[in-house]
Amino acid sequence: MVENKKTERYFFIREVASITQLHPQTLRNYEKWGLVKPHRSQGNVRLYSLEDVERIKKIKVFTQDLGINLAGVEVIFRLTEQIEELQREREEMRKQLEERDRKTGT
Repeated sequence: MVENKKTERYFFIREVASITQLHPQTLRNYEKWGLVKPHRSQGNVRLYSLEDVERIKKIKVFTQDLGINLAGVEVIFRLTEQIEELQREREEMRKQLEERDRKTGT
């Protein structure tokens, strides 16, 4: 495990493989598919954040427990991100409308 100046923890691929009980090549495949994007050290070593590890655990549930292939996982993640973005936009619009109504006394 490595810690950066922000005290964020990063894990090496072998540690993540042990934590998730997945083979390191499986983790490399997840990266190849763009499902996880580990940070890289100056020596180009993969460094996984806690968020990356949690995402890998979700991928494992989707693929092993639910039988979804990696293309399906990619679609699920993309749609989830789009939904979250739309929710953020909706919330921002709601705040703007409330502010406008507050200013106009409506």
